[in-house]
Amino acid sequence: MAKGDESKTSMDVDSALVRELAELLDTGNLTEIEVKDGERSIRVARVISAAATVSYAPAPAAATAPAATTAADVVDDWKVHPGLVKSPIVGTAYLTPEPGSAPFISEGAKVEAGATLLIIEAMKVMNPITAPKGGTVKRILVQSEQPIEYDQPLVVIE
Repeated sequence: MAKGDESKTSMDVDSALVRELAELLDTGNLTEIEVKDGERSIRVARVISAAATVSYAPAPAAATAPAATTAADVVDDWKVHPGLVKSPIVGTAYLTPEPGSAPFISEGAKVEAGATLLIIEAMKVMNPITAPKGGTVKRILVQSEQPIEYDQPLVVIE
């Protein structure tokens, strides 16, 4: 390679941004995050060791006991709802504007189109998630300070 051609093949990496993304992985308990700026992108990922997981055999259930509903089942039931609001970003959900204050919404509450439903913090930026339509909040599918993935179901509005 001729001298002077090096700048054409090397990539300027913002190491502070990479560190910040890595910290977001840790604090948000995420496995992967990607940031795009035009044609350039930075992807930071980590591998979680399966050896650290422990599983136990479930206790036998009585024949007359109804099937238990898990949080995952509840979310899965709402995935096909036409009023489902999904996360447009990865981050941490906050249901209140600040600690100790009343939540933006509650189940059964009426909301107008454009009303703030919750906030997702991503890279120290607070991003309001707004209602795409007016209606009644049927279900809130996340908890405050919960790590959120892209496209994760958040709220159902009817």
